[in-house]
Amino acid sequence: MSKYIDLSADYPAQLCSVAKALSSPVRIDILKLLYDHDYNVHEIAQKLSLPASSTGLHIRVLEEAGLIQCEQRPGERGAAKLCRRTGDLVTIRLYSLSDTPDQVKTIDMPIGAYTDCEIHPTCGLGTSEQLIGSEDKLESFYLPDRFNTQLLWTSAGFVEYRFPNPVPPGLKAKKLTLSMEICSEAPNYKEDWKSDITVWINGLECGTWTSPGDFGARRGRLTPDWVADGSTQYGILVSWSMGEHSNEINGIQVSGASLSDAQIHASPYITVRIGNKTDAKFVGGFNLFGEKCGDYDQGIRLTVEY
Repeated sequence: MSKYIDLSADYPAQLCSVAKALSSPVRIDILKLLYDHDYNVHEIAQKLSLPASSTGLHIRVLEEAGLIQCEQRPGERGAAKLCRRTGDLVTIRLYSLSDTPDQVKTIDMPIGAYTDCEIHPTCGLGTSEQLIGSEDKLESFYLPDRFNTQLLWTSAGFVEYRFPNPVPPGLKAKKLTLSMEICSEAPNYKEDWKSDITVWINGLECGTWTSPGDFGARRGRLTPDWVADGSTQYGILVSWSMGEHSNEINGIQVSGASLSDAQIHASPYITVRIGNKTDAKFVGGFNLFGEKCGDYDQGIRLTVEY
């Protein structure tokens, strides 16, 4: 599998270092030699018919540029410096990433693709065709078929997801918006069953929305046939937004940590947790709806502006 080295005009010292390393035909021959095998400096000098002293200088230039890695290994005559390529493809952007226009990336996460959960009966989950496992059985939430989930419910606890981080290195996230179809969870359904539902981004509280009820008085527009009348049918489409200095739920400002505290750049993924705080006023659980259940054809949708 090819390994990439990304360079840009934002880091001129690194760019010049790599350009210097690639300016010598001898150093390019060394990189070609190391394509599918690691060699020590003595072996490289022998295979390319080079003096050992100048080979060592070429290796140092390539190592300073980050194009190879070297480590000391025991050899027949003491320690030997083993050399390994770090990349196969080099891309160079001759412009500053900070000068690029704002970008927006949207990721739809299936509701069954959670990476962690805490579930309490009443609970269950189902695909567009059938119940997964059995109702009120916690082991059902770990069955492989959960990735096809279109309806998930629990009377308390949380589900947590890891979204891939779409923000390129060197750029800054400006706003995160998370939207989902969701409602409270009561046995069967109960239109006036309140639940305080909180979202956390990278462990930071983004805000709490109080669901007014668990809705089942009518069929959901997309709800599959296996979901019986007299049970939960649909939810409300709710959006949580975390900005550089404020948070909003459905466009109304709420308290919570700001995006600058979330350290979006520090990880290849963005962690999203949805659930009830244990000390919430209304611990009324929640129902999550996928693209083939409820009223809206989407899963958990994360939009990132950067």
